[in-house]
Amino acid sequence: MQKNNSPFSLLIILLLIIQGISSFAQDSSFNSYTSINKITVGRLISDRVTSSFVNPSVVLEKDFNSINFTPGIKYKGVVPNNIVTKKLLLKFNIRNATDTINSIYFFPGFYYTNIQLFRLNGTSLVKIPNLLPDNSDSIGYRLITLNPFDSATIIAELSFLKTYINSIRPRLVNINHLNSFIAEIRTDHDQDNLFTYLFCGLLLMMILFSVANFLQGANREFLYYSAYALFLGVMLLTKAIYNFRITTASFFLESYLDFILMNIGIIFYMVFMKIFLETKSKYPFLYKLYTSGIVFLLAAMLAYTYSHYFTNNYVFQNLIETITKLLLLLMIIIFLVYSFKFWKDKLLRYLFWGNLCLLLFSILSFAAVLMGSFFRDISGIFGSSLFYYELGLFLELVFFLTALNHKNNKRIIEQTKERESLKAQNKLQEYEKEIAVYKAQQEERQRISVDMHDELGSGMTAIRLMSEIARNKMKENTPVEIDKISSSADDVLNKMNAIIWSMDSGNDTLDNLISYIRAYSIDYFENTNVHCELDIPLTIPATEITGDKRRNIFLSLKETLNNVLKHSDASELSITIEINNNLKIQVSDNGKGIDKENIRRFGNGLKNIAKRMEIIGGTFKIENNNGTITTLELPL
Repeated sequence: MQKNNSPFSLLIILLLIIQGISSFAQDSSFNSYTSINKITVGRLISDRVTSSFVNPSVVLEKDFNSINFTPGIKYKGVVPNNIVTKKLLLKFNIRNATDTINSIYFFPGFYYTNIQLFRLNGTSLVKIPNLLPDNSDSIGYRLITLNPFDSATIIAELSFLKTYINSIRPRLVNINHLNSFIAEIRTDHDQDNLFTYLFCGLLLMMILFSVANFLQGANREFLYYSAYALFLGVMLLTKAIYNFRITTASFFLESYLDFILMNIGIIFYMVFMKIFLETKSKYPFLYKLYTSGIVFLLAAMLAYTYSHYFTNNYVFQNLIETITKLLLLLMIIIFLVYSFKFWKDKLLRYLFWGNLCLLLFSILSFAAVLMGSFFRDISGIFGSSLFYYELGLFLELVFFLTALNHKNNKRIIEQTKERESLKAQNKLQEYEKEIAVYKAQQEERQRISVDMHDELGSGMTAIRLMSEIARNKMKENTPVEIDKISSSADDVLNKMNAIIWSMDSGNDTLDNLISYIRAYSIDYFENTNVHCELDIPLTIPATEITGDKRRNIFLSLKETLNNVLKHSDASELSITIEINNNLKIQVSDNGKGIDKENIRRFGNGLKNIAKRMEIIGGTFKIENNNGTITTLELPL
């Protein structure tokens, strides 16, 4: 039996020996001493430390001997949320192999609110004074000094900042190259910040644009959008400025302020969207969604503030932040689904694409936070979670500007239509006033014409009759004055009839004017030596012509006929009327013509004709051509 089992026994012994050697090698690695004099710039010592997580109430000087340290660092990536409020203890060994005093800076990593170093002296701990470097990131470094050929076991007591990006990467940094070490860390992330600065510049332009729109048009929504861009820009800019900085301001921003700035900005954005989309009247569901979102964000900020300042429960604080971000993503999804129902609405369509880009890149940014180790292996800005969030915001902003341009164009068109409608209404009111005045004038003209006909007409007729009676009684002995009275009465009666005709609005048609001219002309030359002919179109269009135009063109024609009868010595007279776009009346006689060099004897009459035609927008022309040709022309 022994013979048969001896190979198996030898195998077990061999495995135990290998395990022992491995264990010894591991222990010797974590218990080995790091020579600080050999560090040129900085050295990562994660593989040379032992660590332990203890409750914040543990007093290290008293409880040190009861604390168990495990080799290495348990969490290679981001520290879990339930560990953030615990104390981290790191133990490592260093030595000075030179014959001079040597110092080194201990740097545990970013986002540690408390760093206290102890030196192990037998079984007790001696607190090392907190000596900080003279630079802006001083609170993240602690000085350790060793005498010549001295060695020490150092215990670092560390407290995490309340944030979800804590990591454990302890390093020892050469005191003469500290600034180079800090610059190297920052340089690695400068290209990330460059995109942030460019985006913040774009947000600044949006703020100025929104404020200008508010001042010009007093559109309240632009003021809310400028507030959204301001808070968002401040959050991103401060993150870029304080990125990988170890200052009180960067700690405050990372642990608390960035979440508050983000929420305040989004609240202003929701208020803006409520007004911009007119959700209360057009999209009641979106109005309720954004109102609920605003209330939730206010409650989340209050709960987050209480948890941050009045409790030590970071799990709950981080849960509030995570739920808030997930709810915002859910609201974006709800908006996408809802706006898809109104796909024909171009404004909502632009906002749909913008929110879709923001959703996709926000998810990618969230994934970059959760899978930090994977994204850290990606070179350049593509390994930054903030880059994807900013890219989503940028694309959302591009589509928003497109939507804003569409709405402004639509508003301009509506305002133009409204102005045109208002102008049309004003013109209509003016026309109505003019019509009312015109009607009043017509009624007054009608009344005057009736009064003239009834009162003056009957009186003039009575004078003419009495003069005729007197002439018949006196026969050959009739005084000349009686004849003059009769003639004057006839003349006044004719003039009065012409005035009454021109004042009667019922005669305001082209057909009526031509008929009156025809009747008057024939009657005027009836008992004279002048033969009058008229050439009138067979059909006369139903065109309205005002009483003022009728009166002036008739009186001009009457003066022309009077000149022919008194001064031309003509025996033939032709009146031709043509109608197209103008009313053209041409009076031709076969008389002796007109002496344009000696025109005084009937100069006033011609001047009156020219003036009357000018008043109504017409023209007057007189010329010689085997007699006199007078042309009156009026645009219709």
